Amino acid sequence: MEYAIDNQKTIMQKVLQTFLMTLLIATIGIYAGHFVPPVLMLPLIIVELGMLIAAFWLRRKKAVSYTFIYIFAAISGITTYPAVAYYASTSGANVVLYAFTTTFVIFGAMALVGVKSKKDFSFLGGFLLIALIALIITGLIGIFVPYSDATMLGISGIGSVVFSLYILYDFNQMARNHVTEEMIPLMALNLYLDFINLFLNILRFLGILSKD
Repeated sequence: MEYAIDNQKTIMQKVLQTFLMTLLIATIGIYAGHFVPPVLMLPLIIVELGMLIAAFWLRRKKAVSYTFIYIFAAISGITTYPAVAYYASTSGANVVLYAFTTTFVIFGAMALVGVKSKKDFSFLGGFLLIALIALIITGLIGIFVPYSDATMLGISGIGSVVFSLYILYDFNQMARNHVTEEMIPLMALNLYLDFINLFLNILRFLGILSKD
């Protein structure tokens, strides 16, 4: 029993190490995005979405590799650059830094609660999936029908709550369920997606507020 607990802690540490590596690669990708021609952004976004769909399909076979998630993180970082550059130029670099710091604080707090809590938060799974689908649909509509700042503020606030809860949910499920070595890249990818989406929602929220 003690061995199983120690092994699970080791697995959790490896998941966090892999997550931090994806975050580092994504950060480098954001920097590299400055040198990527705008005409390549749409193709990269399509590749990113394709890889994300592939990841959901491959997770059933537990075939998501470290190479896969690191490449995904690099592309994700590049496609995140335009949003970061936009808010850095319109609201100031301090807003971007504050958004990143806030994301890290929320991530750490939710991770701690998820791991230490004796409560099983699996009941959040269905609700979060529905909320995620609603956010995706809302985002797609926004491409064709631009929202007002007030509406975007509300959407960003809801998105921040949803991805904060996803962090809580993912850490809680990792702590309560058996995670194998083969599942580490997929778990790290989940955490990366939680983090980057929370960051983008907070950044948009603060960017809109800074206009007032």
